[in-house]
Amino acid sequence: MAKDHPDHHDAELVLRVYELRRETVIRQSRQEMLSTFWPRSFEEVASVTKPNHPLNAAYRQVTSYWEMVYGMARHGIVHADYFLESNGEGIFLFARVAPHLERIRADISPVAYRNSEWAATETGTGRRLFELFSARVKKALETR
Repeated sequence: MAKDHPDHHDAELVLRVYELRRETVIRQSRQEMLSTFWPRSFEEVASVTKPNHPLNAAYRQVTSYWEMVYGMARHGIVHADYFLESNGEGIFLFARVAPHLERIRADISPVAYRNSEWAATETGTGRRLFELFSARVKKALETR
């Protein structure tokens, strides 16, 4: 059940999620993904899921992190729109893979990005962020 209003428990979770993002290994993984992961095709997404790919560890850590934290919003543990106001980075990553989502789910995992997709499509803040980030991704891919 979704929460109607954020409360101090939501604030505590948002702060804890922020603290976790500052941990050295995930910070490095996030930086790698944000700076170098710009897939143009399903094949480029699929390649990072292979254990020998240089971005595999970062990809697994970052995608599982955002799936975990967006799951808290999806399942009503934290107020979704409040949570997304300061946790949109995972939607930026989702915008990069969204064009390939059907194939990702068919060929890699049927549950891939389910919480990120929910955050991006079923919340007001998420929809606004997804629209903004999708446009940024499109523009960035045109200039790369």
